Amino acid sequence: MAPAVLDSVAGLRGAVAAWRADGLTVALVPTMGALHDGHMALVRAARAHGGRTVVSLFVNPAQFAPNEDFALYPRNPAEDLAKLAGAGVEAAFMPPVDAIYPPGFATTVHVDGVTAGLESVARPHFFDGVATVVTKLLLQCLPDVALFGEKDYQQLATVRRLAADLDIPCRIEAVPTAREADGLALSSRNVYLSAEERRVAPRLFEVLGWTAAALAQGAKSSYAVANGTAALRAAGFTRIDYLAVCDAETLAPVERVAVPARVLAAAWLGKTRLIDNVPVSPAD
Repeated sequence: MAPAVLDSVAGLRGAVAAWRADGLTVALVPTMGALHDGHMALVRAARAHGGRTVVSLFVNPAQFAPNEDFALYPRNPAEDLAKLAGAGVEAAFMPPVDAIYPPGFATTVHVDGVTAGLESVARPHFFDGVATVVTKLLLQCLPDVALFGEKDYQQLATVRRLAADLDIPCRIEAVPTAREADGLALSSRNVYLSAEERRVAPRLFEVLGWTAAALAQGAKSSYAVANGTAALRAAGFTRIDYLAVCDAETLAPVERVAVPARVLAAAWLGKTRLIDNVPVSPAD
C-alpha cells in the first residue's frame, strides 16, 4: 500500500493523533529524499519498532550555503514514494518550503560544543540549518523515536544534544552506516563520482580503518592522522578537509584514545565531497 502523502503540519499531527488513539507508537525518519539503500536501512530500523513510520522528504534550504548545490540536489519523489510503499511505510511528510519556513519565520536553533570544527569549518552555516529543521520536525511529529545514520556522525551528535537540551520527548536512535560491498558509505552525492573516482572512493573507508587500528594499538592521534592524510593523498583524493580523532560523545579532539572515540574524515574526489567515520575503542 502506498504511504499517505502529508504536506502540512496539521495533516501530520492529525495522522499521528489517530495512531496514538489506537495505542500505536510512532517512528520518524527525517530525510532530504533521493532515497538510497542507506535511507532504507533507517526505514527498516524504524519499521522494526512495530508501530507506525513517518518518513519526511524535505530538501532543507537552510542548510545550504549560496555556493552549494541546493538547486542541483537530486529529487525524485515518485521513486521515493515507490520505495517507501515497498517498505510498508504508512506516511510520507512532504511539506513545501513555506510550510516549514512560513513568511516571517525568524528563529534559528544553534547548538554549541559538538558543532565546533569538522564540518563547521567548511560549512559554517550547516548545523544551524540542520538543528532548526530537525527541531521543527521532532516537534511537528512528536515521535517516540527518530532514527539517524552514523555516517553523518556530527549531525547525529548535534541532534542528540538538541533533543536533550530542549527536553523533546523523543529517543534519538543511531543506525550504523550502510555501505557498498567495497566499503564506500552510501550517499546521495555518490552519483556525482566519475568511474575513476568511484574506483578510488572506497579508499576513504580503508584509510579510516587503518587509522582506527593504529589508535587502538596506542598510537598518538597526531601520528595516525599524519599517516592517514598521506595515504589519502597518495590514493588520489584531491583535497582533505579534515581527518580527525574525537571523543565519541563530545567530539572534542583527543590525542590518546582513552575513552570511546571516532575517526572522522571529509575528503574530495574531483568535485565530489565524501564524508565517513569509524569507531575506535580505547587501547588496552
